[in-house]
Amino acid sequence: MKNLEKIRSSLNFCLKSVDFPGVVHGKVRDSIVFGDRRAIVVSDRISAFDFSLGTVPFKGQVLNQIAAWWFRRLDEIGVQHHLISTPDPNISLVKNATPLPVEVIVRGYLTGSTTTSSWYAYKNCDQTICGIRMPDGMRKNQKFPSPILTPTTKPETGHDENISSEEVVSRGLVDEKIWTQAREMAFKMFEFGQKVAAERGLILVDTKYEMGIDSAGNLIVIDEAHTPDSSRYWVAESYDSRMTAEEEPESLDKEFVRRAIVEAGYDVDSGADPSGFFSDEMRIFAAGRYIELFEKMTGEKFVFPKNLEVESRILEVLRGISAQK
Repeated sequence: MKNLEKIRSSLNFCLKSVDFPGVVHGKVRDSIVFGDRRAIVVSDRISAFDFSLGTVPFKGQVLNQIAAWWFRRLDEIGVQHHLISTPDPNISLVKNATPLPVEVIVRGYLTGSTTTSSWYAYKNCDQTICGIRMPDGMRKNQKFPSPILTPTTKPETGHDENISSEEVVSRGLVDEKIWTQAREMAFKMFEFGQKVAAERGLILVDTKYEMGIDSAGNLIVIDEAHTPDSSRYWVAESYDSRMTAEEEPESLDKEFVRRAIVEAGYDVDSGADPSGFFSDEMRIFAAGRYIELFEKMTGEKFVFPKNLEVESRILEVLRGISAQK
């Protein structure tokens, strides 16, 4: 693996969180509101199975820069988003928005390892997910005839819940007009994402979108877009041969972390905290995968920060943003 020593020497310099007045901590992102703008600080934390596992060197920088790259690409297809600028490799300055209370997930392939995945539903829920019955006779990791949209709830505590599009509206979670627009936007982004990924020798397998309403009443994309945390990517070149050999596709996202933890002995159905299975070697390997995907996706060389004291650098940038209010 390239850059192995750089990654190993950075294990103790990961950004766990940022301490700044008004900060709100999420699973991976910390945010601070500055008037009508919000600074999103992308940490090096990694989560899986709805638990925080620990940190991965340079993960925050990779996620932030990939998200920014994709948001700018979405301008090409007329999809509005929240990004204003990236004043630091780990920071995005964005427009404030009121998030929709559901995540919008688009799936192009029958796969996954969690209890909310399409493969779990195929095996355990009569081939039905979010009110959609999947075709008979499919194999794991096989492409759907056409992409499907499977919303999930966003509870403050506990696990996400798969629900149907009809339930999104009938429960009053999202207005029917807005939800129709959200569905159309999600399919449009996914089609574009698959096209761009294919040009890079990748398969965009599935992805999660977060959307919100901005101050002007517009539906916009927020949080992130097509990053390895919100999306599953496979290497196109080896997909067919691995399917023929009944092997898992070559992955360039955090799905390999989930698989590695399961192979290390974690029981997905137990609901227990899996962080004890996440070793330093997994952290190093994950960092390499994140960097590899960044370079493959954007066509740009990953630039390692000169100063590994990332928290002090970020606090200086945040103080500068605060002074501009």
